[in-house]
Amino acid sequence: MVEENQKAPDFTLNNQDGKIIKLSDFKDQAVVLFFYPKDMTPGCTIEACDFSENLTRIKKKGAVVLGVSFDNEASHQKFRAKHGLQFDLLVDADKDVAKAYGVYQLKTFMGKESMGIVRSTFVIKNGKISKVFSPVKVEGHVEAVLAIL
Repeated sequence: MVEENQKAPDFTLNNQDGKIIKLSDFKDQAVVLFFYPKDMTPGCTIEACDFSENLTRIKKKGAVVLGVSFDNEASHQKFRAKHGLQFDLLVDADKDVAKAYGVYQLKTFMGKESMGIVRSTFVIKNGKISKVFSPVKVEGHVEAVLAIL
């Protein structure tokens, strides 16, 4: 996993509308990059809605929020529409970005092992990782992110 004070791995991914988003597009802003396992699942919904509900506070601190999962554009569109999310959700279908950040790991759920995203958030300032939250406990997470910003 990438560590604090390390250069943030750059990426180019499509958002929910097929628009190309690059980390380098945000060099003058802080970026809250959160990786989550799956659209429409309970924990991911709570986390995304918490970020959305606090987006004004995050923007006031000069930051943008980007969510990343393996879901496709159509899934992201439905997730955003259903919950009124006001930030981009990025499609990491090839898992390249999750691997670059070190969040694609072996997980155990109900006794079964599988590879997947470990819920993680990276606060990126000036192209460097300023804070890593991993694994993320959803409750209270957004407040912890705001404290770092």
